[in-house]
Amino acid sequence: MKKPIIGVTSHVELDYKHSLSNDYVQAVIQAGGIPVVLPIGLDNDVEQIVEKIDGLVVTGGGDIDPTLFGEEPHPKLGTISPGRDSFEIAIIQKVLQVDKPILAICRGIQILNIAVGGDMYQDIYTQINNQLLQHSQKATRYHLAHFVKTTENSLLAEIVGEEQFKVNTYHHQAVRNVPEPLIVSGVASDGVIEAIESTAHKFVVGVQWHPEALAVNGNEPAKRIFTRLVESC
Repeated sequence: MKKPIIGVTSHVELDYKHSLSNDYVQAVIQAGGIPVVLPIGLDNDVEQIVEKIDGLVVTGGGDIDPTLFGEEPHPKLGTISPGRDSFEIAIIQKVLQVDKPILAICRGIQILNIAVGGDMYQDIYTQINNQLLQHSQKATRYHLAHFVKTTENSLLAEIVGEEQFKVNTYHHQAVRNVPEPLIVSGVASDGVIEAIESTAHKFVVGVQWHPEALAVNGNEPAKRIFTRLVESC
């Protein structure tokens, strides 16, 4: 049986330099897929790209242009990549249209939410009033820093097989308002949204943590997420 081809978006520094953590590549390979790295600048070619790939991983990276959801830059906004924003929105929308699987990670969960009309916090520490956890850990990428509680009967709960589990964390932005057909499927103890999924597609899951770093280090919930992505292809 042929292995599914998984498109993997890449981090872009100021729209001139592409880079990608090897963990994304190895997590897809480990789960039985063939990863293909996707560059920016192909907004007009997403239909052809989506014909060739069986699934999509939208990776982590820098911040997102807030004008995409009707806001102007917050003082705590970090480096953005307009070229990456436009390409990822275009390919996400096309993949959703043809109902191929999507796993969106960290920055990916945010751009997924924006692609369907949602929005996000530009900086959780200044835009959320209640006391927050540390969401950018001072530890190795495979350290499990805080808990995520899954939504009952969600796809995420089914995949990980646990009501609550621990994750790593590296973010200062987060999903805010989640539009249909997406729903919230996981939250941190401080209320920050940690996972979303689609109720209208076979596999569309966004997570705020970095399961790729955990999967390659043997973490079972993270491995199950990547395995389900590949199986769904």
